[in-house]
This record gives sequence, structure tokens and C-alpha cells, in this order.
Amino acid sequence: MNLPIRPRRNRRSLAIRAMVRETTLSPNDLILPVFFHEDAEDTPIASMPGCTRWSIESLVREVAEVHALGVPAVVLFPKIEEVLKNPTADESFNDEGLVPRVIRALKEAMPSLCVITDVALDPYNSDGHDGIVRRNERGEMTILNDETVEVLCKQALSHARAGADIVAPSDMMDGRISAIRSALDAEGFTDVSIMSYTAKYASAFYGPFRGALDSAPKDGDKKTYQMDPGNSREAIRETFLDEAEGADMLMVKPAGPYLDIILKVRESSQLPVAAYQVSGEYLMLKSASSAGWLDERAIVLESLTGIKRAGADMILTYFAKSAAQWLSGK
Repeated sequence: MNLPIRPRRNRRSLAIRAMVRETTLSPNDLILPVFFHEDAEDTPIASMPGCTRWSIESLVREVAEVHALGVPAVVLFPKIEEVLKNPTADESFNDEGLVPRVIRALKEAMPSLCVITDVALDPYNSDGHDGIVRRNERGEMTILNDETVEVLCKQALSHARAGADIVAPSDMMDGRISAIRSALDAEGFTDVSIMSYTAKYASAFYGPFRGALDSAPKDGDKKTYQMDPGNSREAIRETFLDEAEGADMLMVKPAGPYLDIILKVRESSQLPVAAYQVSGEYLMLKSASSAGWLDERAIVLESLTGIKRAGADMILTYFAKSAAQWLSGK
């Protein structure tokens, strides 16, 4: 065949493929979500095989190992004792609560670690929702937006006082980015960043996570505040709002089923974009790999590369430790 153009020449060897590769993945791109509780014992998470709900002491050791592999950041998810939960989520802004103590422990052990905190009420709310619940005389439920934002500001300030580098509001209340930015700045925390869960969808992929924290809604669902999976233009509206309100980074959640949304957000903003490979995505890959149907290393690295290729600058993934080991040849 007389073919002057042969694309396969650029695939001919490992060296050439490496030179022309458009998307590369490194441990610097990864953020590890971690679970922890007050108990002195570590607890394997049944809904997420391979993940653990750590004691504070064990968490510090585990994060130190992950950070040594080149992973720059963790995001914190606490399991709060039932006795501390109430309808107004008051424990969420307790300066001596579980999250502030964990922030201080991590920063003392690893000053170079970037600590990101989840800002939402569902771990602390006796109703299990991301916001404060009001019911009318017929028992119909409303999630109160403005009252919730007031508590979120208190929570973000508590995390900042403990030493958090980034607060990440995951609640999807309207106006919370502007309110949190104003609250942080008013208290002198102008250097604390906000990573907004900008396009957080009402997804069925979150199920295993709720088992990890026992934070599922007691009744109803989250569809009045999380986004409809059928919508994409709405994600751009949320992007413009969060950017205007002072977000430093934007997030799309979930990641794998929403690669088109990652791309749209990337093309609509100059801000860094994060994507969260959520518990359902993790469980599918882990289960199929454990059954021998998929090569875990190959499928995980391919899935993470695909998320980055779609436009994510950073990826929250439960595979962060394993991926960092594989990428460093360990």
C-alpha cells in the first residue's frame, strides 16, 4: 500500500508512545478520601472491600504511607456517633469535635500534607440530609437552604481554625460558596481555599459510601438539592455561579459516568477541576477485579487516565494508594 501517512508509526515502540502521550497520570494528580471514627479499633468497611474506617492513630500512620508515595492530599469523612447527631447538626462546628482533632493530628505529623475537609451536614444531622430539614403538618419535607448555609459557615470556620488547607462544600445549597468565602475572610482565613462540589449529581453510585458513614437519609431523597443526572447545561450554570462567588476549585461528582460534564466544566472555566471517582465506581472495579474478570491495576489506571483526559486536574479516588504504588513501580 502506498500510504504516506501511517499513524501507527507513533505507536511503534514504548519509547515513542511515551513521547507522544497526550495525557499522563502521576501520584500528584490524586486525592485520597479517608474514613475515620472515635473508636480505638479499625473497622473494615463491608460495603467497600479494601477500605477501612480508621482510628485517629491508625489514620495518621496510613496517611503518612500514602503521602510518602507522592499523594499530596486527603479529604476527610468522619463517622459521627449517633448520640452527637441532632436536627441542626450542632456537632459539625464543635472545635473539639472529631474532624478538628484529626486535622490537627495530620498537620502536626505531616505539615506538607494538604488537608481537605468535607463541609456538609449529613454526618451530623439526625435526619441524614446535607441540610436542615423542616416538615409541615402533613409531614412533607423541605431542606432549608439559608438556615443550612449559616451552619455550613460555622463548620467551615471550625475546620479552618483547626488548620484545614481547603474546605470542600458538598451540600449543594444555593449561595453557600459566597457565604463561606465571606465568613472565612471575615475571620482572617483568606488563604483557606474552597473546593466546591459544583456539579454533584443525585446519583445511585453513592450507595456504598453511605454504608461507610451510616449517613443515609432517614427518609426522602436528595433530589431537591443534588443535580438531576439528565442535565448537563445546569452544570455550567453552577460553574458560573461558583466561580463568581469565589470558589478556587470546581468538582464534578461522580466522575466515570459524567466524563462529558467534566469536559464541559473544563471548557467553561479557567479554575482547576476536580473529579470524584465515587464509591460505586470503586466497588464495581474492585468486585470485577476480585472475581478475576478484570486486571485491577490495568483497569484502575485506565479509568483514572480517562477521567484526567476528560479534563480533571485532580482526582479523588479510593484507589489513590494503590495507583501511586503502581505509578512509582512498587
